[in-house]
Amino acid sequence: MKDIDRTAPVVVELETQVHATPATLWRLHTDVDNWPTWNPGIDKAVLRGDFAEGSRFDWETSGLSIGSTIAEVVPLRRTVWGGPAHGIEGIHVWTFAPTEDGTRVISQESWSGPPIEANPDGMRAALEASIHAWLDALKAAAEQV
Repeated sequence: MKDIDRTAPVVVELETQVHATPATLWRLHTDVDNWPTWNPGIDKAVLRGDFAEGSRFDWETSGLSIGSTIAEVVPLRRTVWGGPAHGIEGIHVWTFAPTEDGTRVISQESWSGPPIEANPDGMRAALEASIHAWLDALKAAAEQV
């Protein structure tokens, strides 16, 4: 798992420009335990170990408990995590690209599984709204630093 599943019934790719350094964004992004302090969409998050390949974190969002495993870490540049949750197989890729005035943050996620196949349009809309909100929260937190 080093990329999203591009054949999944739901694939969402969004990006935003943030007026902050990749280092600032990386600190916020990899400090999983503190996600709820800046992202109102996350109720709880606990990283088991270091933010490294093979580590797991458990988190809660929108009433769902999710366990994710980190599959790839390229410091200051890219992370990949995912795993099964409630019949959904999710894979999430984050990319941080330095720009002249900050950092371009790209968030890509794929969802597959029976709940997705039952309502792909509704699930796509839910995932898109979730990623938009996460990017907005990350941008706001990074630009306050």
